[in-house]
Amino acid sequence: MRKLLVLPLLLALSACATVSRVDASNDVHALLIAIRDNDGPTFDRHVDKVALKRQLESRIVEQTQRSGAPDPLKALGLMLSRTAADLAGDALLRPTVFRTAAEYYGYRPSTPIPGRLAIASALRPVGSGRVCATRSEKGPCLLTFANQGGIWRLVSFDGPVSELKLP
Repeated sequence: MRKLLVLPLLLALSACATVSRVDASNDVHALLIAIRDNDGPTFDRHVDKVALKRQLESRIVEQTQRSGAPDPLKALGLMLSRTAADLAGDALLRPTVFRTAAEYYGYRPSTPIPGRLAIASALRPVGSGRVCATRSEKGPCLLTFANQGGIWRLVSFDGPVSELKLP
């Protein structure tokens, strides 16, 4: 009897995850089109630049702490991390830079953008109302999206920063 009660609950939970993935896929698709077409305003609507800059700042702090630099240099790195992240973010958070990363994964301007259902199947719920895109089904998250005011926006780039190159 308990198993019969658990099954509907599991189905309901999986349906919620599917709805999030399908809902997110519309905005992820729009972001991909904006990247392909170098459409800055649409790109900006689908990217949380503040969140991405803060993520970059935390990466700089982490790298600074792990470096073998003397403590005074580490302290300087920590003091400059926010400014460095803001400057780097301004340079990197543009459609053309993300196009370079997309080309690394095989998407080129001549390659058709996958449809919304294909994108939805490539997204994975990761908790806290977020979904992420991976290179493979069980691979690590590369891009994480969150629903912010009804728009799914890119909030985290989890791949190597070296994949984001200025054109």
